[in-house]
Amino acid sequence: MSNNTPPDFLHKNSNRKVVLDYYVKEDVLDRPEEFKYMVLERLNAKGIKFKNVSFEHCVFNGCYFNNCVFDTCNFTGCRFIGSNFHQTAFRGCDFRYAIFERTQLDDDILISEAPREENLRMHFSRSLRMNYQQLGDSKAVNKAIMVELDATSVYLYKSWRSGETYYKEKYPGVFSGIIQFLKWIEFWVLNFIWGNGESILKFIRTILLVLVSISVYDTNTSGNLLNVGFYWSSFVQSPAIFLGILSPENFTTGVLSLITGIKFVSFALLTTLLVKRFSRR
Repeated sequence: MSNNTPPDFLHKNSNRKVVLDYYVKEDVLDRPEEFKYMVLERLNAKGIKFKNVSFEHCVFNGCYFNNCVFDTCNFTGCRFIGSNFHQTAFRGCDFRYAIFERTQLDDDILISEAPREENLRMHFSRSLRMNYQQLGDSKAVNKAIMVELDATSVYLYKSWRSGETYYKEKYPGVFSGIIQFLKWIEFWVLNFIWGNGESILKFIRTILLVLVSISVYDTNTSGNLLNVGFYWSSFVQSPAIFLGILSPENFTTGVLSLITGIKFVSFALLTTLLVKRFSRR
């Protein structure tokens, strides 16, 4: 057997054909088999409707679809490379295991066509996030990140809590469940503090909670817990204590050290959040 001869258990995919420099002149309806496994290079279509067409494991390379409609089409395992789907609509299509590279797509596909399974939705949004990053579309990148984070949250929760067969087989045993539980806790805490680096509103909420905690401690150690006025006066001066401008005598060294540590971490998180946001522009 020569070195170029494949092993006996491999069979050539006879349906892997290359279609090069064609255009579609009329609507394509109910074609569940003809397009499977094809390599479509520089295929053009304008104002064409594709309905109930299976493109399973196809490669779209340098294709251009202008104002087309893909209705209930199957794109399972497809790879989209350097293609343009200008103002093209997708309705009820299946994009499981699809990969996108430098392909122009409207970002509404993130919501309308995302797979229902959280693990597949996570990979789908991640692939589109990287695709939009390659195109420099910061708005679509932010949208893809939010979809990816939502799917990741559900996935990590189910990975230790769900009794579904997929999770039981992927994470068997108590030890795997504990590891996934700790990952979920870490994700949940970081999401609460600053939305995993994506939410300035959650970060501001965290700072407000720190200031409220400082005012409660101050009122508890030097004021009257039943007097609302003490809480307000403590809250007013809490930013100065947080920034290290004031060091009241009723605050112990340990508490002041803890506040200083939180301040440094907060500055680091704020810097990271701003850099992540502006670096996409």
